[in-house]
Amino acid sequence: MLAQLSCDLLLTVSTLVLLAPEHGHTSRLPALELPWQQEDHQQVLSSSSLDQIPAYKVFYQTGKSEEDLPVCSPWSVCNKVDTYDTPRVERQCRCPSGQTCSASLTSSDGHTITDKNRQFKLCEPIKKLPKCRYFRDVTWTFITYPDNVTQQIMHCACPKNSVAYIIKRHAFQTEQGLGFQYSFACSPQSRLRCQRKEPCRLFTVKKRPQFEEVNTNTLCQCPHGHRCPRHHMDPGVIPGKTYTEDSIRTYSGYCM
Repeated sequence: MLAQLSCDLLLTVSTLVLLAPEHGHTSRLPALELPWQQEDHQQVLSSSSLDQIPAYKVFYQTGKSEEDLPVCSPWSVCNKVDTYDTPRVERQCRCPSGQTCSASLTSSDGHTITDKNRQFKLCEPIKKLPKCRYFRDVTWTFITYPDNVTQQIMHCACPKNSVAYIIKRHAFQTEQGLGFQYSFACSPQSRLRCQRKEPCRLFTVKKRPQFEEVNTNTLCQCPHGHRCPRHHMDPGVIPGKTYTEDSIRTYSGYCM
């Protein structure tokens, strides 16, 4: 039962995070100017791009260059760096006043909020973000619009070794149709020991034209002397449900 509930929640979160717009986007809310990337606009970063990180693929949420990106509003995620498999950078918006948005793999650059295998890069230094309280404060807001465009903005930083989860969904009406605003809060990582035949980690894999997007959810801690698979292709991982309409497949990892 726990595994099924966690799988359903993970699929919900994955579907939200993995949505990509079909068109470019300009600001619709004064405090939120973070549209997600467009998959069909990509290039390889040269040594002079962003933080001078060579051979990274970069995806732009609109257009094909820095000039095509919108200017970030305060506390918007300007870059999303995925480190699950082959590192890639998703450019969200341009920092104001010519400031560079970090694309470094390191989370110690002073501008990074880490969530599992993703790093959210901010224009502002994260030391200015307040610390979230478990289960109470909203760490970030995620908005989906009727045209499949999304926005994200940070409010506070989760404590170390915590995970973000959905606490609220709010629907709102626009001229184009119905949109949704999702609020995420912080939870401590589970310290429960895995029971026999109980999965320790769930994976949700969404196929995109250029890559696979993977979200993970740790359910419990393996017994002493055992380890939980960290990749959905590792030994100990069993394929689960397939959601053809969303190009999503789930996997369950077991202690080895």
